[in-house]
This record gives sequence, C-alpha cells and structure tokens, in this order.
Amino acid sequence: MGNVGLFFVGIVLLVNGLVILNIVPPRSAAILNLFVGVMQVLLPTIIISQSGGDPAILSATWPTYLFGFTYLYYGLGILLDLEPQGLGWFSAFVAATALYEAAAALTTDPIFAVIWLSWAAMWTLFFLLMALGKENLGRFTAWFLIWLGIPSCSISGLFLLNNAWSTTPAAGAAAFVALLALTAVSIAFTRSSIARSPETSDPAETAVSMAEPTPAA
Repeated sequence: MGNVGLFFVGIVLLVNGLVILNIVPPRSAAILNLFVGVMQVLLPTIIISQSGGDPAILSATWPTYLFGFTYLYYGLGILLDLEPQGLGWFSAFVAATALYEAAAALTTDPIFAVIWLSWAAMWTLFFLLMALGKENLGRFTAWFLIWLGIPSCSISGLFLLNNAWSTTPAAGAAAFVALLALTAVSIAFTRSSIARSPETSDPAETAVSMAEPTPAA
C-alpha cells in the first residue's frame, strides 16, 4: 500500500511546482495536497497497525508521515491563509531525516538512497524559501519539483508495484547520474524564459506566501 501512495506523490510535487510558477492556482492545488496528504497518513497507519510491531516494517513505513504532514500542512496553509514559516522549519526537519535515510539506504538500496537525496534537496529548498525567505530560489525550486517529482516518486512507485526494482550498485549509480542530469535540466529551465512573464507576480512570492493566490491564478 505504501507504494500506491508513493505513486501519487509525484503528481502533487509536479503540481506544486506549477503553483510556484503561477501556472496552477494555489487553491486548486490545495485540494490535491489534502487528498495526497490524507493518503500518506492513512496508508502507513494501516500498515503499522497490521505489522504486529515488526521493526523492519516500522522502519520502512514511519518516514511516510513526514511527507503526509507536509502536504496536509501545505494544503491547509493555502485554504486557511497561514504564514509559511512553520512549514519551512518543519521542512528542515524533513530534509535532515531524508539525508539520514539516504545514508542508511546507501549499501542496501542504492536507488532509494538517491531518491532520499533528491527529497532532501527538495525539502531543503522548501526550508530556504518558506523559513528564510530566499525568494531568488523560487524558479529553481519549481523546476526541480517538476522534473524530479514524477521520476523520484511516481515512476519509482510503478517499478516497486510491479516488482521490477533493482538494488545493485550499478542501478544506484545510474539513478545518481539521472539526478545530476535532471538537476542540470532544472537549472537550464530556471534560466530560460519558459513560464516567465512580466505580467505575472514573482513565482518566488507564491512559494514564500503559500496561501495567497496570485493575480495570474
């Protein structure tokens, strides 16, 4: 069931990136975040309640709450017009946990170590944007979510659901190369004129203020 939730996370990250670029209205994205957030809290709760206290299942399941709480917090923040700093500092906690999980998975599941690393980068960007107000990172954050969300979550979820997962070092190395390549693509799109219009508000403001729909929306 956890892999089902992972599959849907990719689309919510992509949509949140489009929100930062003022392409998707924030309130429209809020509902999707709430749906996925509830799923990411409900499914691990079911798994843990049926695990019989198995330490391996608990270890593999509890981190899902970090992301479920993020999407719930983000969706409610938009609908209730909440300040973003609290979610920003929570994101720092998530990023630190993701780095720990990346290191822990390095020898047992290299691909997921890379995925955890990509999530650590995403949540670090959320921290910088929402807690520290680094608005200059808005466009890069948006494109990073757009290009990394589906590969790191939805595609990974599909492979896991179809028992087509590899834990070889070569697979991990390929995943790391893909991470670097998609980061480079994100930088290129950040510097481009794509989704950059002087008639719309600064996309970084959308990320920082979260709850305020932009004029373009």
